[in-house]
Amino acid sequence: MNRRKMLSLLGMSPALLAGSRAEADKAKKTAAAAGPGKIEALNPRGTPPPIQLVPMAKRLPSLDGKTIYLVSDGFPGADHFLDQVANWFKKNMPSVTTVYRLKAGAFADDDPKLNAEIKAKGNAVIMAIGH
Repeated sequence: MNRRKMLSLLGMSPALLAGSRAEADKAKKTAAAAGPGKIEALNPRGTPPPIQLVPMAKRLPSLDGKTIYLVSDGFPGADHFLDQVANWFKKNMPSVTTVYRLKAGAFADDDPKLNAEIKAKGNAVIMAIGH
């Protein structure tokens, strides 16, 4: 360890490196009499807000005859993925109607117009969220 740094951590002046042995002993006694220093630090993360738990949505007993909205947040490749999901429903569950929509804004942004449409006309949502 660097001697200068070590002395400053102990509360002694690095100038003692150039001084006499008597001055160094005197500085050690003074530092020892003062006791250990108090270091105060702040948490850089701050205080996070409390977590609000949101319950999961109720599950549908069946998808037969239901409308499922396939919503993309615009991440590259999400539209292709949702197209494959729609194809799967057409092949395996033809009674299910799928509706593709592109969400306005970024992932965390609210899209009230789309949410109102889904509540009015849809029964379920599959959302493709990019990473």
